[in-house]
Amino acid sequence: MLTSQRKLLILELLERDGEVVAKRLSQDLAISEDTIRRDLRELAAEGLLQRVHGGALPASPTTAALPVRRGMAVEAKATLGRKAAERIEPGRTVIFDGGTTNLEIVRHVPRDLRFTAITHSPEIAVALEGHAAEIVLIGGKLFRHSMVAVGALAIEGIARIRADLLFLGVTGVHAEEALTTGDIEEAAIKRALISRAAETVVLATTEKLGAVSPCLVAPLEDVTTLIVARDTPEAMTAPLVARGLAVVRA
Repeated sequence: MLTSQRKLLILELLERDGEVVAKRLSQDLAISEDTIRRDLRELAAEGLLQRVHGGALPASPTTAALPVRRGMAVEAKATLGRKAAERIEPGRTVIFDGGTTNLEIVRHVPRDLRFTAITHSPEIAVALEGHAAEIVLIGGKLFRHSMVAVGALAIEGIARIRADLLFLGVTGVHAEEALTTGDIEEAAIKRALISRAAETVVLATTEKLGAVSPCLVAPLEDVTTLIVARDTPEAMTAPLVARGLAVVRA
């Protein structure tokens, strides 16, 4: 089998089974594990999968550049944002993590709703212009990939807040690999946000379910609720429910 054929097979197995086990595949194809691992390395370098111990898992496409992410699953994000906005009650303190999906929450919050919005995303802060909400913007070093503040200043600011609710943005939600994202500094910020909120909610389009990114954010136990689209296949949410995660369909 040619290298290109093996790589195509690997991607087909990832789509069908949600994982590739290097040892099993090498036995099935009667080739060495080293050959399979080389294929996995090259595919990972192209961003087509995420290598893990013993094999590979689907890579999240939502680690792409911001202009690309803005055009992904637009209708699904709007649906999730509308459902999430219903969870914001008057007088509550709510943290909005960055991300194109969380931006849709803000777009569906009633303009006359009085609550406190905390965010490290300048884009989300600007989207709240014209709302009755009090806005607290956390500063720091701007991470341009996601247009959010990161670094020591952001961590210090986060340590001084306490919130009722956090809308957390991640790029991967996996039953075994948990919550992941593409940048180590951003992952640290997300963990800090989780530690300051009584309740954490994640909105996930189907591209994020079963996918993995390089940096661990937190275990599934740190999430109170996962919001997915109504038509999300049961097979994608069942492993998460089995791990005790509460799943709400929008």
